[in-house]
Amino acid sequence: MQLLPAIDLKAGKAVRLYQGDFAKASVVHEDPIAQAEIFGRAKLSYLHVVDLDGALEGKAVNADLIAQIKVHAKMRVEVGGGIRTLAQIQSYLAAGIDRVIIGSMAVKSSTFVKEALAAFGPEKIVIGIDAKNGLVATEGWLEVSQVSYLTLAEKMVAMGVQTIIYTDVAKDGTLTGPNFEHYQRLVETVPNCKIIASGGVHAVSDLVELQKIGVAGTIIGKAFYEGKISLEEMQAVEQKN
Repeated sequence: MQLLPAIDLKAGKAVRLYQGDFAKASVVHEDPIAQAEIFGRAKLSYLHVVDLDGALEGKAVNADLIAQIKVHAKMRVEVGGGIRTLAQIQSYLAAGIDRVIIGSMAVKSSTFVKEALAAFGPEKIVIGIDAKNGLVATEGWLEVSQVSYLTLAEKMVAMGVQTIIYTDVAKDGTLTGPNFEHYQRLVETVPNCKIIASGGVHAVSDLVELQKIGVAGTIIGKAFYEGKISLEEMQAVEQKN
């Protein structure tokens, strides 16, 4: 199982949210580039970067900063937040970003997802599914659709998507443990898709349980920044694979 340390960007700083609430953002590092370098030296597989400003504004607000993060991290990087056009995806890939996460647009436009997959390939396109009470949330988690996370996952995989990041918004930033039941259902519903877990992780025991369920990767955010899971522990989990 891959472990992906997270850097969420807001106003040029690395922050963490609580249950997706932008009003409850806490700064975890004043310099996101310096934080990226720390993760890079740990030689973990992937860095997960979210442009929170972009998610709210519907455009790549922190694109320049993210490009610098990629250069300094010296590791593979995936980016999400505010991805609304093929041009944005192309720009990120041209800057060296390894894969781009489509979130809100996955619900709003199947055509957009199909075009992205055709233009860039499924190895470059990841679908981010964020849900509140099992229903997909969009626009920086401010809007909730009537679409089930399982229904959307099935639809995306049928279109050729190979990797999905799933977040239960109620768990995000809470350090109360992931929604294991939802991950179990996802793995069973779309067994040929790589599922990446995000939200709620608070201990190495969570990682062990997620690995048993069969998720392909887990994003580590607040658990690292609050000292619940160390870089050394993350390295040890990855090395066992």
